[in-house]
Amino acid sequence: MSEKGDSEHFSPYRADGKLYGFVCVVTGATSPVGKAIITELATHGAACIYACSTLPNEPYAELAESVNAQYPNTKVIGYPYKITSEEDTLALIDDVLNSWGRLDVWTTSSGLLGPPSISNTSPTDLYKAFEQNSMPAFFALKYAPAAMQKTTPKGPYPNAAPKDHPYGSIVVVSSVAGIYGGCWGPAFTMSSHAALGVVRAGVAILKGTGVRINAITAGQIDVGVDLKGAGLEGEQFPPASLQSPEVQKKIIGLERAGRPEEVGRVAGFLASGFSSYITGAEMRVDGGASVMNPLTVPL
Repeated sequence: MSEKGDSEHFSPYRADGKLYGFVCVVTGATSPVGKAIITELATHGAACIYACSTLPNEPYAELAESVNAQYPNTKVIGYPYKITSEEDTLALIDDVLNSWGRLDVWTTSSGLLGPPSISNTSPTDLYKAFEQNSMPAFFALKYAPAAMQKTTPKGPYPNAAPKDHPYGSIVVVSSVAGIYGGCWGPAFTMSSHAALGVVRAGVAILKGTGVRINAITAGQIDVGVDLKGAGLEGEQFPPASLQSPEVQKKIIGLERAGRPEEVGRVAGFLASGFSSYITGAEMRVDGGASVMNPLTVPL
């Protein structure tokens, strides 16, 4: 076949946007946003999803059962994985290729808020923020594309399809803190900007590979965390409860905080053929807040 678009299994160009045959990696998988991304990829028909999280005792089996109740042909594999480790990243990719012979989608959706003010932000806090918020995107850009260029015949598993040509999609889930200041604390803002920098640098790096890279910058997303919650600095997004419903109506175009599944749907779009001519983009999922008022979280 002379043209890439001629193959019915060249999934980024499928008219229906389905991900049949796709093998996917989702980090931060047991977080609300991670779960939503996994569900969305399964909705698109992905064959396998590696549900990656840092701790070995995360509820992987519960997550797999929940997804398989709706999408029994998508295999969900719980995978303890340190997102800031180069060695763990390489081991994960080796596992994926040895088991499936292909890799198609990589989403990194973990994050670290860090302290809310500069006065209690130490250099160590800043290093940790960069490590958690930008290094996973860097490792994905550096190592996933070579695996995504592997082609393979149709496998003997549900939702299988051959991979005729090199292609793939890297999706970096970050925050609107990557596009302006005033969102939570300085370490979060600086490291979120760095994550977006990985995406922008990635376009030229990925030329000729068939692999795309894009960012989702999320605004206020209600993930069930409030100011009284323990371990607040370890969360991915500022708590939506920082803004009262009255404030949300005033400064958010859609007058409410977003939901995890609304981030997941954009990740599914960026993974699929519906976004086949999009790379280096920053898809803002913030209800219009950033074009109305740059300060989404009062300090």
